[in-house]
Amino acid sequence: MSYYAVLDLKREPFSTSPDPAFFYESSAHRTALHRLEIAIRLRRGLSMILGDVGTGKTTLCRALLQKFQEEENFVFHIILDPSHKSEFQFLSSLSKMFGVKPTFRSTLDYRDAIEKHLFKMGVEKNKTITLLIDEGQKLTPTFLEILRTLLNYETNEYKLLQLVIFSQMELLPRIERIKNFYDRVTTKYIINPLDERETREMIEFRLNRAGFNGTTPLFTDGALRLIYEYTQGYPRRIGVLCHNALETIVMNSKSVVDEEIVWSLFDTSEMAMSLQG
Repeated sequence: MSYYAVLDLKREPFSTSPDPAFFYESSAHRTALHRLEIAIRLRRGLSMILGDVGTGKTTLCRALLQKFQEEENFVFHIILDPSHKSEFQFLSSLSKMFGVKPTFRSTLDYRDAIEKHLFKMGVEKNKTITLLIDEGQKLTPTFLEILRTLLNYETNEYKLLQLVIFSQMELLPRIERIKNFYDRVTTKYIINPLDERETREMIEFRLNRAGFNGTTPLFTDGALRLIYEYTQGYPRRIGVLCHNALETIVMNSKSVVDEEIVWSLFDTSEMAMSLQG
């Protein structure tokens, strides 16, 4: 019998992949998503979403993309990792992503070509061009300056480029020291870990999304309480611990995750290390 059949599931409920279908909207995530949508629709320019490792920023990014997937006037580009060796390489990558091919290959030519592209798409074709950058803490001062320049491209009414940076908290003090960049932030939101109620709701939501409709819960109240205590409400940690808990009951022919199983998982060094990340 398969893993899914034993658990009365149709899909993996606690995958670490950022699947928008399994995006649990806590009050913080819901607020962040709504504020980003408004900022993009109004073409306000620069937005930032900040949070510690494992708070759900990447999944939020995918959920934002899904919000606009049926709207032809919104064009999205995404950078999963902004690490580059030089200013030229960063600009070259941006140009390629936008589908821009300058006549000559210099940093100035790339800047000019991108500006013309944004004007053509944003004004002549009335498209809202949005650039999403994940792992924003990897942006260097040089790359931030390039992005600041792109944000200068505007009409009298709106910015030609909508920029959303998803980053760990370490970026915040760095950009606060770059006044001419920080002043351009129109939307800034910090995502904190879930509380105990939201942790329980997230687990239930993901199980339901995966097809679970059993009459007997897969997790006891005591197990859920321990999961919150161990993970401190970080969605990624919750997912890792819950996946391992379900795997354990399948391997041991049990029907429910109780406190003893959670204790046994957290006692292993491998589990402790995975929760830290």
